[in-house]
Amino acid sequence: MKLSSARRILAPFLISVLLLVTSCGKAPEPSRWDKAQQESTQKPSAKTKQTTADKSTADNQNLPKKAVAGGKLNKYFPSSGGGFDRVFAQEKSGFAEAKLNKGGKNVAMLSINDIAGNPSAGSKFKSSSQQIGGYPAVTQGANITAVLVANRYQVKVQSRDPSFTASDREDWLTKFNLSGLANVK
Repeated sequence: MKLSSARRILAPFLISVLLLVTSCGKAPEPSRWDKAQQESTQKPSAKTKQTTADKSTADNQNLPKKAVAGGKLNKYFPSSGGGFDRVFAQEKSGFAEAKLNKGGKNVAMLSINDIAGNPSAGSKFKSSSQQIGGYPAVTQGANITAVLVANRYQVKVQSRDPSFTASDREDWLTKFNLSGLANVK
């Protein structure tokens, strides 16, 4: 009988201690990935509002205030082929990105970015003398080539491996359905 009464007292006591210890524990710190996700999904703050100059550029380009859904951009990417595999990697409002792999190795990143929310991103194309597929093109650094489609969509190919050259980037830009993308509203 003594053992039975000890169990009746000990069980609630241990449960109380367990609850006390777990409720007083410190919540884990958010990882850098959690912080990045939170920052990327937050509404822009007052500090990031467009300047007057940016607004006039947006008016000149007749850009909408809201970007298209990222999923709507996927169908304009080139298909896998020629030993290359296209694997979609990220999609959010106004942006879609795919990895280009060859032999299991990531050799390039392909992306489409709707600059409707950031019209100043198109300014680098204004002085461009290069064209790819009939659209103004720029080279950014040693690894990125981009075109601006319909003054709204920045289509970019970024080398991730030295074997993927500037010529390869230009070839892959022409494989995008740029004329179809130009009609997306």
